[in-house]
Amino acid sequence: MPSFSYRALDANGLVIEGNQDAVSEHALESQLRQSGVEVLRCVEKSRGFFSRRSRVSRKDLIGFCYHMEQMTRAGLPILEALSDLRDSVDSDGFREVIGNVISAVETGNTMSQAMAEFPQVFDDVFVSLISVGEESGELPDVMLKLTESLKWQDELLAKAKTVILYPAFVGIVVVGVMLFMMLYVVPQMVDFIREMGQELPIHTRALIGFSGFLTNHWWWSIPLPGVLLLLVKFQASRSEQFRFVVDGWKLNIWYIGPIMSKLILSRFASYFALCYSSGLDVLASLRISEDIVGNAVVSKAVKGISSGIRDGKALSASIEATKMFPPLVVRMVRMGESTGLLDNALSNVSYFYDREVNEAIDRLKALIEPAMTVILGAIMAWIMLSVLGPIYETLSSIGV
Repeated sequence: MPSFSYRALDANGLVIEGNQDAVSEHALESQLRQSGVEVLRCVEKSRGFFSRRSRVSRKDLIGFCYHMEQMTRAGLPILEALSDLRDSVDSDGFREVIGNVISAVETGNTMSQAMAEFPQVFDDVFVSLISVGEESGELPDVMLKLTESLKWQDELLAKAKTVILYPAFVGIVVVGVMLFMMLYVVPQMVDFIREMGQELPIHTRALIGFSGFLTNHWWWSIPLPGVLLLLVKFQASRSEQFRFVVDGWKLNIWYIGPIMSKLILSRFASYFALCYSSGLDVLASLRISEDIVGNAVVSKAVKGISSGIRDGKALSASIEATKMFPPLVVRMVRMGESTGLLDNALSNVSYFYDREVNEAIDRLKALIEPAMTVILGAIMAWIMLSVLGPIYETLSSIGV
């Protein structure tokens, strides 16, 4: 029988907590109600929140924001809107989260305070913006902006996946073909080539040496790249200095680095514009944006922007000092400051980076296919030339 941990009100109005076995949540509520205890919140231990976190997807959050925006704009009370939404969601994990939010709101918490108990679902940006919307009375507008932001993230992730999946598939095919040739085909040809008795060209010797290395050391050389990657990620999680070096290297990889940089800056600009236009001040917006960029180099640059503003510099001057943003972005922010329309300027910056990212991804998609074809062709040409070249020269000398 499942075991539940619960929080409830006893007959004297005191909050109590405990654990009890029950067939279901409703059965637990009935059992406790018979004892004069009203359940506020209960969670099944065997199916706790963290084990079901993966079921709360971005699609669920988009639906949540959209429905809450529609319901609150229509004037429906928060509790009724949440209750209607809880009954309509498909995800069991998300339904449980919404149910717990409802229980917390019923005890006197605001919706943002209730959401803050579930940081794995509602991050700092989400909770902060909901809090601003509650205080300003513009919760429907905040929900609308969150819906648009989540849709933008979803579209961007879908585009990134299309860029990654094709080269990953082709790369696996290329590596598989190369390993088959090096571990099976080439070793069978090596003895025949050497028995010809002629001096082998350097590219043939290189092929034989590489094939021999893989044949004798495949058990550690093949998994080596994955192991090195895991070691780098582990060390980066332990050392901030090492992570800073690795993140800086990521931004400088040929062709991929600039696209990654634009993706990160696009994410920063989008969240910064979202936070500021929702009513947060510049420093609070920068603090939240700093936590979500996901790159130590860019995060340090955002900290530099905040420090510059605290020292009395203008936002545009602080952004320019980071050397990470193009002059056009600096001019847009400066114009927004001078006209008093900084929120519009930040929205334009977000649009600028969205366009840059989309164009960069489209260019990369157009480049990947011919590049992978050239790489595969070069590998096959190297193998064929190295194997058939000596044979052809031997046959030619016999014919002479």
